[in-house]
Amino acid sequence: MMLSEYEWQAVLLSLKVSSLAVVCSLPLGILMAWILVRCRFPGKSLLDSIIHLPLVLPPVVIGYLLLVVMGRRGVVGQWLYNWFGFSFSFSWHGAVLASAVVAFPLMVRAIRQSLEAVDPKLELAARTLGASPWRVFFTITLPLSVPGVIVGIVLAFARSLGEFGATITFVSNIPGETRTIPLAMYTLIETPGAESAAARLCVLAILLSLAALLISDWLAKRSRIRLGG
Repeated sequence: MMLSEYEWQAVLLSLKVSSLAVVCSLPLGILMAWILVRCRFPGKSLLDSIIHLPLVLPPVVIGYLLLVVMGRRGVVGQWLYNWFGFSFSFSWHGAVLASAVVAFPLMVRAIRQSLEAVDPKLELAARTLGASPWRVFFTITLPLSVPGVIVGIVLAFARSLGEFGATITFVSNIPGETRTIPLAMYTLIETPGAESAAARLCVLAILLSLAALLISDWLAKRSRIRLGG
């Protein structure tokens, strides 16, 4: 399957955006999952609902909220631009942010389920032996949660690959800058005579997502085998 320069550009940008979205959101995803599993405090249900809100909100609404908050004239974005000269608007950085926000709930859910399977008695035993909370987390809790973390990473990556509504609303559809695979397909579908190119990108998107899921399943199984052994 031969791709044109235009198509390769969209594919490479999608891989870049999706990878960075996962890398940037992973530490926060692990933290939020741990808080939801191990902590009790007033407003926990509200925090849980806010984290999972992107699952039920229309992506266009998410894009609009990002524009209001993180745009160049947004509540936070204006401050970033005035002080640091940095703006998420109309750049691939904004595409990364939009993808991370949309995919974040899937990551948290997968990691949370894995953390819930970790026996708290193991953590308690380590603490009674003098281990600090940080050491318990990094030597017991996190290693035992690796299969769920892997699943969360891949689900977030696959969701980021398919992100469209929030991205086009927040950072527009700029060739070489924010035009990922879904946006490139949208452009090609709207272009007369470009149906074959759109079909190629469609097939490639399916293959990339399928490969990510298969790799996730393989890595998760290997992790379970190692932990079990």
